[in-house]
Amino acid sequence: MSKAPKSDYGKAASGQPPSGPTRGGPNVELVPVNLTVNGRARTITVESRTTLLDALRESLALTGTKKACDRGECGACTVHINGRRVLSCMTLAAMQEGKKITTIEGLEQNGMLHPLQLAFIEHDGFQCGFCTSGQIMSGVAMIEEAKAGWPSAATADLRRPFRLADLSREEIQERMSGNLCRCACYPNIVDAVEKAVARS
Repeated sequence: MSKAPKSDYGKAASGQPPSGPTRGGPNVELVPVNLTVNGRARTITVESRTTLLDALRESLALTGTKKACDRGECGACTVHINGRRVLSCMTLAAMQEGKKITTIEGLEQNGMLHPLQLAFIEHDGFQCGFCTSGQIMSGVAMIEEAKAGWPSAATADLRRPFRLADLSREEIQERMSGNLCRCACYPNIVDAVEKAVARS
């Protein structure tokens, strides 16, 4: 009777790099990468071709960032890099040297959920929950973009600065259009973002 393969989860949780996509063969270059993840300085060693998504999940055991399409189409892997939303499946971990990365695990502060996390709970902004972390990370960054006056394709008047008060449902839908929900919770997601904006 053959034995089941041992899980790499314990290695990742203890800070040891797991085997698999982040550990190469004899001809694969391994590189050290220094990151600040959720406010904590971390050094990981990964293959030069390892995506940030795989590094977060497999080297740092931050599995709140989801691996879904793995080709930049669904938004489930959205994280913040230096405050900007980024699809972590579409960028290499080695390119993030010295950068500040925030994942869904880093949103709560002092034991308190982020206002958008609370709003998602209040408005049932999820069913299966697989896309939820990416939706929330995108929503948090989108609200900050609106506060900074960034317009979108749905902005009616580009002659004046965009204001947070201009963030209509149509604006929210346009700005969140890169995040897909297979359970079709879109109306509830928009409700949650509106509630978080009202609390901003």
